Amino acid sequence: MLFDSTVRRELGRSFGATLVVILTIVITMMLIRTLGMAAGGEVAPEDVVLLLGYTALGYLPMMLGLSLFVSVVVTLGRMYRDSEMVVWFASGLSLGRFVRPVFQMAWPVLAVSAGLLLFVWPWGNRSSVELRSRYEQRSDLSRVAPGVFQTSRDGTRVFFVDRASQENVEGHHVFVLTRKPPVESVVSARSGQLVTEGDDRVLRLEHGQRNEADALSGVRTLASFESYQVLLGETAARSARDAPAKTLGTLDLMRAITPRHQAELAWRFGMLIAAANLLLLGVGLAATQPRRASNWNLLLALLTFVAYFNLVNLSQAWIAVGRYQAGPLMSLIHGGACLLGIALIWWRDHGVVWRPLRRRSGA
Repeated sequence: MLFDSTVRRELGRSFGATLVVILTIVITMMLIRTLGMAAGGEVAPEDVVLLLGYTALGYLPMMLGLSLFVSVVVTLGRMYRDSEMVVWFASGLSLGRFVRPVFQMAWPVLAVSAGLLLFVWPWGNRSSVELRSRYEQRSDLSRVAPGVFQTSRDGTRVFFVDRASQENVEGHHVFVLTRKPPVESVVSARSGQLVTEGDDRVLRLEHGQRNEADALSGVRTLASFESYQVLLGETAARSARDAPAKTLGTLDLMRAITPRHQAELAWRFGMLIAAANLLLLGVGLAATQPRRASNWNLLLALLTFVAYFNLVNLSQAWIAVGRYQAGPLMSLIHGGACLLGIALIWWRDHGVVWRPLRRRSGA
């Protein structure tokens, strides 16, 4: 049908342009954040691009849902401003008739979003956590480039290595500044090596001296040593029970009964349902007055998206702490949004659009 094909074509063009703009903005923000993490020593510099790809894949469903929503509001809003909607309404079509071509265009995108949310999202999060964990399990000394001062993860130590071995497990001419107010100590050694003792990571320094100053008492001590050990942290592996829920597969979450797992499962399905409900809301929110063309409908639509998205995240937190059950809360939020979208379309059909047309025809 001419009507369906025309609306689908217009929506497809608007969706493509909107997705490119949103992807550019979001990926730029993610790149800045990832570079900041690399500069702060949280991830390896060589893993920046890989981590950016995992993060972008994880947030792609949200970007697809927002692009669909904005494309519906922008396309139908333009049709209102150009008086195309008047032609369609005069031909006997109602605003509710636009729901079918909208979902015909959107269902492949919703299917891709479902696959990303249910399968790619946990895989991307799991891969990102593995990258960070693998980098964190390296010693603070092994992360130091020769000739460069490097701050430890907790910010209490500053390391400097004149040169390192090829395997980066042993450094020569090591300098360690430790600040734990009111005590500040400086340790210099001829060599340093990472060793593991039980669940602890220990930096073993050989042939050096330690200078310690107490800011409160003013006492200074200087000691030489043949061997000196610095505790860097624990290397105990995280058990599967302690793994973040966002890294677990959807089938694993379905078999779990803990609130935090159910909360993650509710969030994944909730984001997919929200994307479909936003299409209904977008059809109703796109209405505007042709004689008073403005972007207030687009602003209202964006505020609606932000409120809905935050409500889904808030429901996840409520379910995780056991405040509400997943089923009733999802039914209330998403069922209410669906009913609101249907009621808005009905109100536009009977309260805003048809009455002026009937008055003109009666006049």
